[in-house]
Formats: sequence, C-alpha cells, structure tokens
Amino acid sequence: MAHAAKAEKNEVDVRSLVPMQRHQKIFELVGELAPGASFILVNDHDPKPLYYQLEAEHPGQFSWTYVEQGPVVWRVEIGRLAKAA
Repeated sequence: MAHAAKAEKNEVDVRSLVPMQRHQKIFELVGELAPGASFILVNDHDPKPLYYQLEAEHPGQFSWTYVEQGPVVWRVEIGRLAKAA
C-alpha cells in the first residue's frame, strides 16, 4: 500500500492527532533528526507558533521552510542544521 507518504522527503501528517499531542510528536521527531536530515510536517493550520517554540528551545539548530501555505493544508520542511551537531 504505497501511499504518497514518502515522496522525496519523509512526510509526517499530524492532522489526525489531537492538538495537545501534536507538539509533543513534532518535538520528538526534531530531537531524532540527524544533522542535515529533515521531514515535511503536514498540518491543518499554519504551525508558526511551533516555529517560535522550536527557536526558543533550540536556537539556530533547525531550518523551517514552507512548502505549502494553506488554506486547507500547510506543509513545512523542518530540518536539523548540519552545523548544529
């Protein structure tokens, strides 16, 4: 059952999680990223508050690039910077 979950980057769709579980899951994934690795976060709203939280807790250690910006789906590529190792 090859769903489009893995195109060129690993996509993590958190829309099925209850909101209070989303940040915990995303922080786990960010913590597991090897330097230079990334994943695409798929969400049902702009996750900009998550960006601020990540930047506050892990300043200068990750990249944040919008791939799709709504209005129904947001995709953000989150990566661990190689220099942050």
